[in-house]
Order: sequence, then C-alpha cells, then structure tokens
Amino acid sequence: MAASRAEALATEQAWLEAAQAFIQETLCAPAKECDVQLTELVIDCVKTVCLSQGRNQGFTLPVSYSFVSVKDLRTQQHRPCCSHLSWSSTAYQDWAQEAEPRGVLLPQEQLLLVGTLTDRSGDLEHECRNGSLYIRDNTGTLGCELIDLDLSWLGHLFLFPSWSYLPPTIKSSREGHLELWGAPVPVFPLTISPGPLTPIPVLYPETASRLLRHRSKCRDVQPNLAGTLVRLSALVRSQKKAYFVLSLGGSSPAGSHVSVIVQVPAQLVWHRALWPGRAYVLTELRVSKLRGHRYWIWMTSPSSQLLPLKPECVRELELELDGPLLEADPSPPPIPCNPQDKKGPEGLIRDSRLLSYTGTITDVLNRPAGLYELDGQLGLCLAYQHLHGLRRVVRPGVRLELQDVHLLQSVGGGTGRPVLASCLRGAVLLRAFSRQMPETQSSHRAQGASLYEQLVWEHQLGLPLYLWATRALEELASKLCPHMLRHHQFLQHSSPGSPSLGLQILAPTLEVLIPPCCPSRNPQNEILEEPHHCPLQKYARLQTPCSFPTLAALKKEGECRAWDSFDPKTLLPLPEASHLPSCELNQRLAWSWLCLLPSAFHPAPVLLGVLAPSSRKGCLKLQDQSGSLLCLLLADPSQPLTDPRLIGCLVRAERFQLVIERIVRSNFPSWKELSMTGFIQKQQARVYVQFFLADALILSVPRPFFHSASSSTPPQTEPSLPEGPHGGQSRLFLLSHKEALMKRNFCVPPRASSEVPKPTLSFHVSGNWLRGTQRKEGAGWGPPEPMEDENVDQKVLLIFLGSSVRWFEFLHPGQVYRLVAPGPLQTPMLLEEGGSSCISQRPLELAGCASCLTVQDEWRLELESPQDIPEVLGINRALPETSLTDLLSGNSTDSLVSFSAEILSHLRMMPGSTGAIKRCVKLTVALETADCEFPLHLDIYIEDPHLPPPLGLLPGARVYFSQLEKRVSRSHNVYCCFRSSTYVQVLSFPPDTTISAPLPHIYLAELLQGRRALFRATASCHVVSVFSLQLSWVCAHCTSLCPQGRCTCQSPSCPSQTSISQASIRLLVEDGTAEAVVTCRNHQVAAALGLRPSEWTSLLEFVRGPGRVALQFIGPGAQLESSAKMDEPLTHFLQTLCVSFSVLRPIVLSFELKRKPSKIISLEPPRLQRFQCGEFPFLTRVNPRIQLSCLSIQEHPSALRALDSYC
Repeated sequence: MAASRAEALATEQAWLEAAQAFIQETLCAPAKECDVQLTELVIDCVKTVCLSQGRNQGFTLPVSYSFVSVKDLRTQQHRPCCSHLSWSSTAYQDWAQEAEPRGVLLPQEQLLLVGTLTDRSGDLEHECRNGSLYIRDNTGTLGCELIDLDLSWLGHLFLFPSWSYLPPTIKSSREGHLELWGAPVPVFPLTISPGPLTPIPVLYPETASRLLRHRSKCRDVQPNLAGTLVRLSALVRSQKKAYFVLSLGGSSPAGSHVSVIVQVPAQLVWHRALWPGRAYVLTELRVSKLRGHRYWIWMTSPSSQLLPLKPECVRELELELDGPLLEADPSPPPIPCNPQDKKGPEGLIRDSRLLSYTGTITDVLNRPAGLYELDGQLGLCLAYQHLHGLRRVVRPGVRLELQDVHLLQSVGGGTGRPVLASCLRGAVLLRAFSRQMPETQSSHRAQGASLYEQLVWEHQLGLPLYLWATRALEELASKLCPHMLRHHQFLQHSSPGSPSLGLQILAPTLEVLIPPCCPSRNPQNEILEEPHHCPLQKYARLQTPCSFPTLAALKKEGECRAWDSFDPKTLLPLPEASHLPSCELNQRLAWSWLCLLPSAFHPAPVLLGVLAPSSRKGCLKLQDQSGSLLCLLLADPSQPLTDPRLIGCLVRAERFQLVIERIVRSNFPSWKELSMTGFIQKQQARVYVQFFLADALILSVPRPFFHSASSSTPPQTEPSLPEGPHGGQSRLFLLSHKEALMKRNFCVPPRASSEVPKPTLSFHVSGNWLRGTQRKEGAGWGPPEPMEDENVDQKVLLIFLGSSVRWFEFLHPGQVYRLVAPGPLQTPMLLEEGGSSCISQRPLELAGCASCLTVQDEWRLELESPQDIPEVLGINRALPETSLTDLLSGNSTDSLVSFSAEILSHLRMMPGSTGAIKRCVKLTVALETADCEFPLHLDIYIEDPHLPPPLGLLPGARVYFSQLEKRVSRSHNVYCCFRSSTYVQVLSFPPDTTISAPLPHIYLAELLQGRRALFRATASCHVVSVFSLQLSWVCAHCTSLCPQGRCTCQSPSCPSQTSISQASIRLLVEDGTAEAVVTCRNHQVAAALGLRPSEWTSLLEFVRGPGRVALQFIGPGAQLESSAKMDEPLTHFLQTLCVSFSVLRPIVLSFELKRKPSKIISLEPPRLQRFQCGEFPFLTRVNPRIQLSCLSIQEHPSALRALDSYC
C-alpha cells in the first residue's frame, strides 16, 4: 500500500513538473521568471474540473492527461479528436451512443488545453478585427467556434475542459480549428462589474423609430436603445468593411422594431453573442445615413456597449417629440401573407416564403458550393452568405438555427426536394457541434469555392439556376478530372487574364438563361429595405436546360435507342416485303442507320470531350474519363479539318448528330417471320458523332496535364508534354493527293525480327517541297537551306504508318503543311531527299516522285497559311473533278475519276446475295455537274481491304471522291470502285430534317432532251396496251418455281418451305408527246390492273395452283406460256382484264429511268413510221420508246370523275 502511494506521488510530481514547464513556455510572458501563482491557478482549475467527476482513482491530478499548446495541435495532431476532461467515462459512452449511427465518432484524446479567448488573430492591439474567435498562447493562435459567447470572456485565460480539434482537411488549407463544447473555466476569477448606481435611461423601439424623424432632438445626445432581438442579419464582409444589422423590438411581435447597424471592428464579435428572443441594451448610439439607403438609421459608436437588459437597471427616457417631422414616415412593412404565383415571361413566377427553422445537417452535398442536406428531407444552400468560418464546422450532426431563411419549393433543374436558402437578411446560427469525424475529403472536392462565389455574386444566378450550375460543374469535373485536367485548373477563380475552364463551358448556357441587365446585389438594401428584395425572393421553376453526359453514357444511350427502334417490319414495310426472297430480305436489313439530334433527348445533351486522333484507326475521337467516342468533324460545310493544333483541345458542341450504324446478320426465311428476333444471328453498331467546328466551342487545355492523344485509356500518370522542341528541323510542302487509309505490305527493314510481317495500317500522300530544310532559331525558323535544283519540281512521297497515321484526318489536298522533326541542332538533315523508306525506286518513278520519306512517330505537322508563302500563290489548289463526258466515255485508259456527289442509298451486300460474290458496300450517289441539268445517278462499290467504309458515308451526305476506278458493266453501265489511291472527303452532313420534295411533273418528251437527264419524275399519261403479264409463286430461299406451294428445286440443300408471290407487267403509255414502256413489279401490278387489295389477294391464290401464269400480247391476241391454257378461266380472265378499260385508262405515273443515266450507249435515232387515218396514210418520224420503271400508279382525276358520273 505504501509502495503504491509512493509511486502515485512520484507520478504526480513528474506531472506537476511537466505542467510547470508547459505553463512557463506557453502561458507566461516571455523573458520573465515562472509565475508560481499562474501555475498554481492553472493546476487548481484542472483539479477542480477533474475532481468534480470523481475521477481521482487514487490520484489528485489527471496524470493520464497532458497539456497541449496551439503549436502542437497545428503541427502534430493530424487527425480529428476530442477531449472531455469534465466528463466521466460513462458520460462519454452515453455521448457516443447518441451520435449518428452512420457516422464515425470523434476519437477521444487525453489533452489539456489552456489559452486566452480573444477576437484578435495576433498580438497587435490595432490589428483589424473581423468577428472571428481565437485561442492564443505563446506559441500562436488558432481559430475556434463557440456556441454561446459571453463577451466578458474575451481577453481572459481559460481552461477548456471540453473541446474538439479538426485539422485541415486538405493540404492547401492553412490551419485547422477548435470547437469549444462547453463553457470555459477561467484561470483567474472574472471580475463581475457592478450594476449602474442609477438606472440607465433608454429608448424603446417605438420611441427610437419616431426619434429618427426628429433628428434635431438627438444631434447632441447619444441615446441608449433597449428591446428584444427580433432579427439578426448575416455578418457581411466586403473588401472595404464588415458589418451586420440587428433589429430590436418590443414585447409584442406585432409591434414596431428598429434596426441598428454595427460596423465598428471591435464590436463585430457581438454577432456571436446575440441570441434572437433575448433582450439587450445598446448604449451610446448615433444616427447616420447610409450611402444608397433612403432613410436614416441607428448606428453604434466606438464607445457603444452591448448589455443584457435587466428591467431594474433601466428607465425609459422621456422625450418631447412634438413638432413637424423632417421626413415622411416610411411605409410600414407589409404583413406576411401566403405567397402568390404569377405568370411571367419565363414561366410561372413564384414568391419564396420567409421563415425560421432549426434542424440538423445530415449530409454534405457540395461543401465549396455551400450545399447541404437538412434533416434528411430538405436542401440547404448557404452560398448567398459569406460563411467561410462557419462552413468549416458544418458537417453531418451539426445543428443550425436559420433566421429569416427562404423556402423555395419545386425549383426544378434536377432538384426534387424543397430548398432552404439564406440571404444576407437572415442569420445562420450554430446551436450544436457534430460528434462525428469529418468525412475524408479528397482535394478535388474542396476546390472551386471562389468559382461558386462568382456564380452568385458576379453572375447573379438565382437559386434554381445556381443548383443546376453546381450539379453541371460536378458532372464536368467527373468527366474530365483528374486525367484530362487538374481539379484546381477546372474550378479555378475566373479572372480576365485567366478564365475558368468550367465557367467557359457553362457560359453559352448561362448567357441564355441569365436575364439581361440583372442588377447587382446591394447588401445594405437587401438587409434593410422593405419590402424585402433579394435574389431568393422570386423564382421560376427551371426546366433543365441541358446535361453533360459522359461519352460512354451518350454512346450507350445511342446504341440502346438504335436497337430499340430497330424493327424489320418498319425497315421493310408491306406490301413490298411480301415479294422479297430471303437473300434480298436479309440484305436490306444488313445495314441501317439512326441519326439522333440533341432535341431527341431530355434534357438535351451537350457534347464535351478532348479531341484526340487514334493511331489504331486513323480517325478522330473525343475523350473523357469514361472512354472515347469516334467523331467526324468539318470546319465548315465543304471545309475539312486541317489544323493539327486542335489536338488536345476541349470541344463543346450543342449542335451535333449522333450516328448509329446498325450492322445485322440475319437469316429470315421470309417476310412472315420478320417479327421473330430469333432469326437475327449477330448485330453490332458503329457509333460516332459528327458536327461542324463553327457550331462548337474550342477551349485550349493546359498541355502539361494532357496525356498522349493516341492513348485510348487514361494513363496512371500524366506526363508533361512540352509545347515544342528546343531544337529541330522543318520543311514546307504542298499536299497534292492523299491515298486511302488501309493495311499495306511493306518490305522488312534490315535487322528486323524473323517473324512474318503483317499488313500495316498506313497511307501515302504526295506533294511538292516548297523550300529547303529550315532549322529552329529561337521561337521561329531560320532561313531555308538551298535546294539542289531550284527549277525541278521537288515532288515527294510521304509514308505514314504506325503511330503517324494519327495525322490522317488533318491532311487534305491543296493545303500547305510544315513537317517538323524535333531533335538537337547538330543532327544531319533528316528531311532531305533520299531518306530511308520502304518503297523501291521503280514505284517512285511511276508516281513521278523524286524522293520518298517515312514520317517518324515523333515528328509532327503544322498547318501554314498559303497567303504567307509566295510559292503557293499561283498554284490552283481546287479539288479536281472529272467532266461528265469523260465519266461516261468508254475510254478505259482514263480509268481514274473524281467527283462530288450526294449519297442516295447505302446497301451492305453479303456473299450469296443477288449480284454479290464477296462482301462489299454499294453506294448509290447523285452527281451534280455543270454538264447536266439534273443529277446523274451512279453506283460505287467498296470492297476489302477498304471495309469498314469511312465515317460519314450516309444517305443525304455530300462527299468528294477522288481517284475512283471507273468500270463498265456488261450492260454498258458505268460504275466505280474504291482502290488504294482513293481519297474521300465528306463535304456536308445529312440534313437534320428530311423534307421529301414532290417529284417534278413533266411531259415524256422531255426525257429525250439531251440536258434533261431527269432520273425520277411524274407524268399524266394514258395506258395504250399491255405488252406482257407474269404472275408466279417462287421459293423464298432459292427462287425456284413453287406450284401448289412446293419448291421444284432438285437440290436437297434448300431448307425453305415458304413461297412468295412475284408479279410483273409491261405497259405501253403515252401522253401525246412520246411513248414509253413501263415495267411494274409486285404490288405495283395490282395498281396497274386496277384491282382492290382483296381482289389482288384472290388472284394470287388462284395462281398458286399452277405456280406461274405468263401472257404476252402481240397484236390483238394473246400467246400462252408455261402451264396455262387458253381455255382456262384464269387465263381468259387475265386476257379480258388486260384489254378492258379498267387497265387501259388515264393514270398519274411516278417513274424512274430503267436505263440508268450512267449508261454509255447513245439513244436510238427517231425512225420513220407509217400511220393510216381513215383513207389517208401518214408518214412521220417517231422517237424511240422510253424504258421506265414504275414507282407508283395513281388514278387520274379525269378517270375518277368519269367513274363518279358512271356510278
């Protein structure tokens, strides 16, 4: 027992010595001996607090606790903690159990904190005060928060028995802060000032309000004002001054109240001591008039004091206020009423509701933006006040009292819950600290506070728009940071010399939504004016203007919509599909496309990504952190993308086309199974966007934080990419031709591996060197080296393979580029003729090139302005086009043609389909040439290795094709094919809205005119006779004849048991100017015969038995074919029908030329033909009959009138 007592005494002695050393170092005045009395008083305070809880456990001192200085907290305490000397272990456990279940409790540390409570951040007496509280000792000061401040505590030394410390959440923060839970224990007894010997003369609010209108009565006096605190404004801090306004009222809530402005720096700390509902006395006030405010107002003087109101210590001051008023009585404040909604120009304008509310923070939504969740059901916005000190305290578990806060419901913009927002008129008061540790906050979540302040204070955003803007900035940050950008770069404060990237992205949308001439906020008027007016007073529900989806989400949504809308029955509508065989049916479904505009989404998406070229595919793509999306860009219509400086730039586009090309492999037996998805074997999609740079916003991205553009995935680290090499060589060249991007074979360089080389993705360009090699000199290029022979064309062939194919989309004929090879200045000429390449000399001679150069991966391209280069001014840089005469000539020596055309159709043909031997894509285009008044239609075939075809070859797009191979079919039709030298440039995208213009109405003779090679039109004509008619049932798989519905194919490989009907009829029509032979097929035959749908179906069922009925009309009779006999009823019916007026009638015929305009044979000349008219013979020249294919047949209005009169 004695030994343990001795050990306890030794422990306490060691603790006392440590305490004495601490007090001497941190609390005693410097350069003074130890103050024994101070040491004893501090230890007595510790003993008193400790023993009050019975925590001696054999010790009279809390030996488990150690003193901590401000400096130690700031430098050594790196995790949040709390210390409760006055609490027993049971009390701490009870306190812990009441904490939020989802939060992590603050860990307890056994630390003793002693310091002076002050409102000064330093030792200088004249230092500016801003209303903040600090704890100070000899080692420094530390900011603190206190719930219920007694002004008499300021400047006194205290022991703080219960507190918590929160270190900086991020490295950029300067310091942490203290939260003082309970009342501090004074080390020295506080002197209680005795009450006044005589009662203080005071004015009550009603009298003080009247006195403001009799200012002559109070010129020489500084009255005292007494009343109950009914309103407390926010503490406003500006660059010039800080102030707040309090309002005192009488005992009745409906009574008058008077406002007092407090702007003396030493009195700003009153804001922490004031409690609404308590009564106070303000002494020695004066009257002043604020600049810009209409009325006079009470204001504190430097000698004013804030005292609690004790009725026994005051008396009401009697004043004689008779006489004329100096100014009219201001209108009384309006009586609060239910907010009314009014219809404004931008929608339903609502009034917010002012109220007071006390609640607990349950979540931090966006700390820099001042957005929180209150009581799990309300939103809380503190952005419209300057609450920098309080925001560091606010976290889940903190209890706040909100005075005069605005309630806004149905704000829209993606916010579904009601929102409380506090303007400068109301105060946000701390009522309880949180017991939870602050959430671990990543550095990027703490960025952007100054930018959010700009949105509120400079751009004057209302709450609905502010909530949307903060959410949009969060979406954008998640898209781009940290791999594309650093968070602090994206959310930096916007200034004239350094604009914020995030604000630049939002600017086009905000410019539309922010009302023009929006007045700036006047804090004084916002607090004092009646009726109250602030940015939160009126609001309209915001329809979400746009969204910023990730590229992966946009791509996925486009794919989902494309496959959801994929309906074979819609792509192949009846009755056309019912006559198609299986191979043609599946071929029509093999390729289709869907174009989605931003208006198809809600809200409309904004395209955003970093532009990067792909070294793997040679095309451009947009990148964000979610992935990449292929893109096709044009600078303007007919203007390709040529400037490589766009690589790495941030692209924002509101107008774009999201294109989804659907590629389907199916085996539908016939049209009857089109609704059965089981016949779809494989489906894939190619998704990309296309837009004009003129419709986009291009923003430069800080290059040190942009990773390699050729990388398809974000890197783990972000290498620094310099703006340009310190040395290097360059050379100018004019590009004359670019070949296709495709896989080619190249010779194996020496010392290569023994592996079999594989085809490499590459392309060639040919052009002319304009000058000799130039070396880097400072920021520019030195004079060019002299060339060997200035008079000889310096033609060159440049080979791009490997990583250098990333330049493919930027190289276009007619442009001048600078080829830059970085490296030290001492290196030999890398860009001279005869450089190493993979091309032998013979192909170079055939191509007319003197040299060949393989572009290295590290080389780069720069676009040059032709106006600055005299050598280019006289060169025609227009794209060459082949004339119509050369295109349709039979000359096979000139087999390479170039032209621009509009794509009419895109058909993917698979092996085994009609006319297809191998996989290919067939484009039907319409050429507009000066030689032809109407477009010329032509077929272009794309085969391997040019598949898949380039982006943008869509119906409705205008495309320039260079060096296509012209071929002539056995039927003398001209068509074209891709080859390795082919260059394709998209000139314009398909129109956003397709307007089907009606076909022109013409006379048939106009088709015989040379310059009117019209391909499709309508004509009013008369059916003269029927040449032939054929009805049949064939196998849907092999198209063999199917009498009685059974396939006659002898091969057992035909698996189909389905037959389809096919029909054709040839008519002779004339319109008084010319004759034409019209071929109608399938469902068009029913219209030609004038049969109703039910009659047509019955006729086809009669044909099912024999399988085929064919009639040919030669003169007045009919000649039988196939199994039909002359005396059969079906044959007799068809013969009678074809010579009846039901068929030989006036019609409106829509047609296209059966002879393609690209046919190279000439028309037959007019022939002489004899006619007999009564007794007189006539001999005249007759034009050859035109061959037409029917598109549709409609009844002529004259025939309909005749039918009506007959009925």
